[in-house]
Amino acid sequence: GYQPVMQAGRLDLRSLPVLSIDPPGCKDIDDALHSRLLPSGNIEIGVHIADVTHYVPPNSPLDLEASFRCTSTYLVARRLDMLPGMLTTDLCSLRPGVDRYAFSVIWEVTEAGDVVDVQFRKSIIHSIKGLTYQQAQALIDSPEPSVEGDAVKRLNSLAKIFRSRRIEAGALTLASPEVKFDLDQTSLDPTDVTSYTLYEANALVEEFMLLANVTVGKRILRQYPTLGVLRRHPAPDLNMFDGLIAKAASRGFTIDPTTSKSLADSLDKCHDPSDPYLNKLLRILATRCMRPAAYFCSGDLPATQWHHFGLASPIYTHFTSPIRRYADVLVHRLLAASIGWEPLPPHLGSKGLVATLCEQMNRRHRNAQLAGRASVGLYTVLFFDGREEEADANVLDFEDGKARVMVPRYGIEGSVEV
Repeated sequence: GYQPVMQAGRLDLRSLPVLSIDPPGCKDIDDALHSRLLPSGNIEIGVHIADVTHYVPPNSPLDLEASFRCTSTYLVARRLDMLPGMLTTDLCSLRPGVDRYAFSVIWEVTEAGDVVDVQFRKSIIHSIKGLTYQQAQALIDSPEPSVEGDAVKRLNSLAKIFRSRRIEAGALTLASPEVKFDLDQTSLDPTDVTSYTLYEANALVEEFMLLANVTVGKRILRQYPTLGVLRRHPAPDLNMFDGLIAKAASRGFTIDPTTSKSLADSLDKCHDPSDPYLNKLLRILATRCMRPAAYFCSGDLPATQWHHFGLASPIYTHFTSPIRRYADVLVHRLLAASIGWEPLPPHLGSKGLVATLCEQMNRRHRNAQLAGRASVGLYTVLFFDGREEEADANVLDFEDGKARVMVPRYGIEGSVEV
């Protein structure tokens, strides 16, 4: 198998207990983590991201094709990759048991979760374990000490601190009616539909990815204030919430969308012990009142408009998934140039060109989302072909003698004659 060699200037982190946490069967592993206690009593945390730009030179045929696709598209039975399979699932993928090149963000934090120091380094890592979310959760819950378990527990306790700070600042916890299909091995016909189980371990990974994205966003802006590839989420129009406010009021709850904090707090209070799904349903509906998030070039908008409403963050970017998103590839190049690893490709020095790339990425991201949803829709139809099921539904609306309902068990929505 392929083994990358140690390159001059790279940080050799192969002796560290790096591990990845992903869904079962994940082949395109973009990210891995480590944590260790430092002699000072502080904790070192590393987020290690696949070093895709090492293998994809700017303006090469690979790069041009990736900039055209902009994203991998996930359908129920297959994945349409942004980059060739050899890079996606092997050379770039941070698989356990092999050396891999990475772009690392390494923080020193106190036990109370205060960041003392951060560094950005091209590195070489050797992941010791590829965990599923479920396996990582088992390590969090287990009292047994182990190298992996201790690292995951440390990361989890810090993730909780970071998360509570974000929520304090007004970050939203939204929801989607996502389901996953079990497919027949040979025919690929759907045999079962289940909702996703989210573990504490999912939130752990998400927390450090958010931290890395925010940290990198700030770093590239320091160097390139007008050329940053950022992601913004504009505040919603308050009148978009009228329907949701009325629906919640019909159940005796108040929703206040004035700020992200007031919205988050009011959603937290919408609990009906007799209807456990109600809270998730209101979060799904709240998500639909939002404007979409979008990529943009920092030189095109005043800093007051860079804000990410859902994450309650003044600056945000995408750095952590370069195998499946082109924005992250651009951000890796900006960061590499910021730290003096290699010069910025000339075309990324043009604000107009960066803006054009951002528009293309927004279009492709939206299309990939629509294709993914359509694929789920198709498989839902296939699943119910020749099958009758009885399931509970929540009524969303009444109009023209029809009830609009959501069926949580299958994540589907539709109209029923009343």
